[in-house]
Amino acid sequence: MGTILANALGSDSAQWAAERRTLLSRLLARMAHEVRNPLSSLDIHVQLLEEDLAQPTAGVAAKAVGRLEIIRGELRRLEAIVENFLRLAEPFSLNLEPLHVGRICRQVCDLVQPDAENRDIQLVVKVVEPLPPLVADAGQLTQALLNLVINALQAVERRGRIEVSVRVDADGALMLQVHDSGPGVPVENRAAVFDPYFTTKADGTGLGLWIAQQIVAAHGGDLQVANAPAGGAVFTICLPPRGQAAVHGQSQS
Repeated sequence: MGTILANALGSDSAQWAAERRTLLSRLLARMAHEVRNPLSSLDIHVQLLEEDLAQPTAGVAAKAVGRLEIIRGELRRLEAIVENFLRLAEPFSLNLEPLHVGRICRQVCDLVQPDAENRDIQLVVKVVEPLPPLVADAGQLTQALLNLVINALQAVERRGRIEVSVRVDADGALMLQVHDSGPGVPVENRAAVFDPYFTTKADGTGLGLWIAQQIVAAHGGDLQVANAPAGGAVFTICLPPRGQAAVHGQSQS
């Protein structure tokens, strides 16, 4: 059946099918790798918990509480991995409503402020008013911007600066930018940073930037990356003034 269909549709269809199989194989291999780590951790800590309970001592309760907390954390990590993987196959559904982008920028920065302070990173928000009205999904847009800021925190690591800004360009589009003082994005990686599961971090999932790009695209916008002349990476979200969602089956409620 596959050969007949390929012959009927031509070589382009066969090439497309081969590319899909290759991508699926890469995604499945990456998911297996992501799942294997927490599973190994769970196995070890369950064994240790069994040993603790088999030989009860005065401190066994405290040790058991600690091990159970680790187990719960690993289970939550597994759930997040599976959820992120499933999102690869699902269109992003949007709940569109009028919102103020500057408020979202401030909320995101408030969320990560404690982590930034712990790393000695200066977090700056610049909102250039007035801003045009935007109709968008507040939760999804917050997630996209949060992913970019978290990526910036990981790039800077310690003792640096991150600036989150929003302004209007000459065409009336909203420009949200996250500029960090990290090492920047190597030229050879710029075309791949938004690919699912692409990461240069030992403990990264490689889904944060991909999810951000999908959310922005669902809003009819564009997400780009460049290096600033003075150093560091600049991620720019460009949204049409009214936030018209791209036609990808999103719901508007």
